[in-house]
Amino acid sequence: MADLHLSHIKETCLYVSDLNRTEHFYHTKLGLSVVAKVDGRHIFFKVGNCMLLCFLPEVSKMEETLPPHFAKGKQHMAFGIPLKEYEDWKMKLIDLGIPITYEHHWRENIYSLYFEDPDGNVLEIVPNELWDN
Repeated sequence: MADLHLSHIKETCLYVSDLNRTEHFYHTKLGLSVVAKVDGRHIFFKVGNCMLLCFLPEVSKMEETLPPHFAKGKQHMAFGIPLKEYEDWKMKLIDLGIPITYEHHWRENIYSLYFEDPDGNVLEIVPNELWDN
């Protein structure tokens, strides 16, 4: 058998309470493209070459075709950006009235900032260089 390896996380899933509010935040404010929307079930966004899947948990936990899934509480995910765009993203969030809840200094000139979506999910803007060796 070949030496197999996973290359990256293709989909990330968050659970939300209002698809229209979620669409306004991720599409209108953050600029993500809507790929699919099924009222009363989910909305999917394109993030680079990956997908952000936002489900209504009370619907997805009752799945009969795909494996049921759901979560409660403050979920976390991070958006990767080029280091040179960090300050621009920081200003964009401030200009949009999205409170930055925390900024962390990781090393040298590598910082990340945390903010929340309308459901309280903890989002992060992090330079792609953070995990480089």
